[in-house]
Amino acid sequence: MNRKEFEKFISDNYSCEADFPWIKYPNFEVFRHPGNKKWFAIVMDIPKEKLGLQGKDLLDVVNFKCDPIMLGSFLGKPGYFPAYHMNKENWITVSLNGTVPDNEIKILSDMSFSATAPKIRKKKSGERKSSD
Repeated sequence: MNRKEFEKFISDNYSCEADFPWIKYPNFEVFRHPGNKKWFAIVMDIPKEKLGLQGKDLLDVVNFKCDPIMLGSFLGKPGYFPAYHMNKENWITVSLNGTVPDNEIKILSDMSFSATAPKIRKKKSGERKSSD
């Protein structure tokens, strides 16, 4: 999956649009959860050398929030990297150059979207429902 295909997948499946919060990095886009505006995907073009790869040319990548238990199983595979500029215990960076199978990117998108969803507040015992 490339960047354009990923953007279309997000648009088609999560009812949200990208925003571009950094003037200094006009190609960095953030996809926010519509329920609470938390980030669930950050798409960037970064120099390969920043990921420990050879070369200074840019690579399109996406950061996902990921269950820490699952991080290790992904990081040993081609196209997966410790999170770029995010908490490396809860986020992972994935290349958008066809190295990572589309279905894995879709699974990670779903997991990240779920992980950033608004939390449902449990009612405390004795708490009454409002009669508005």
